Amino acid sequence: MEGVTPAPAFQGRSLPERTLFWEHEGNRAVRQGRWKLVSKHPGEWELYNIDADRTEMRDLGARNPELVRELAMLWDEWAKRCGVQPWPVKKPAERT
Repeated sequence: MEGVTPAPAFQGRSLPERTLFWEHEGNRAVRQGRWKLVSKHPGEWELYNIDADRTEMRDLGARNPELVRELAMLWDEWAKRCGVQPWPVKKPAERT
């Protein structure tokens, strides 16, 4: 598991800004500064400017394809490094 110590915050100091990654039941996301890239399984990536659109209503991915590629690549690298497993496509009853 990756992380950083929160100890500086307990001493009144700021924590450094960092890129955050997560995955849950095939849904995936990366947050870097004001940008949040999300994908609800099995959908495509969507890009949001969280500073301007906290409710994630305006997907800016089509206007920023290079940023989508960059953040998606970072997510893929993180997932590989942390051993994130692909979400099963088949339902348990369909498995043999």
